[in-house]
Amino acid sequence: MKKIKIKANNQNPHFIGSWSIEPTSICKDLINYFEVNVSKQRLGVSGVSVNRNHKDSIDIIVKPKEIILPGNEIFKTYFDKLFECYKNYIEEWPFLNEIAQNLEIGSFNLQKYKPGQHFKKIHTERASINSLHRIFAFMTYLNDVQEGGSTYFSHYNIDIQPEEGLTLIWPAEWTHAHKGNILKKGSKYIITGWMNFAN
Repeated sequence: MKKIKIKANNQNPHFIGSWSIEPTSICKDLINYFEVNVSKQRLGVSGVSVNRNHKDSIDIIVKPKEIILPGNEIFKTYFDKLFECYKNYIEEWPFLNEIAQNLEIGSFNLQKYKPGQHFKKIHTERASINSLHRIFAFMTYLNDVQEGGSTYFSHYNIDIQPEEGLTLIWPAEWTHAHKGNILKKGSKYIITGWMNFAN
């Protein structure tokens, strides 16, 4: 993986870690997994329900116990790379060694957006008692997107354009409220989920 610097409007820290994972064939394999598994695809859920006024996507939800199932080997490959990014993140912010040594990956999503779709509502990843266990969110863009489809962090006025392999880790707290901007052309694929305090 290669560390990527996010363009920000000021020098204050924004705590959004950014890397490019390699090889990018991992991204292609995850997209292929999404397209092959049509029976697992569902309308995207926001919170606990489908609300296309908030989130308009097609998702595959994967539970941690499914990672070891035959045919799902690509997820272990991906999480090995994500862990490398996280190790780099806590090197940059060493205080995390005190509170975030023993984290778990919960259920996670593969998502596809088509033109006109996006995560419309500005939201945070820890927003109720049901999500208090989340400490970080992660996301990897699985393909390049030319028009629209960026991720906008409203408090920092940071707009991140999807690029194949670009991986983000950020705090799940309200300080990192964000939304997805409307996709104007092509498709957008991501894998995303949370790093949680161990149960």
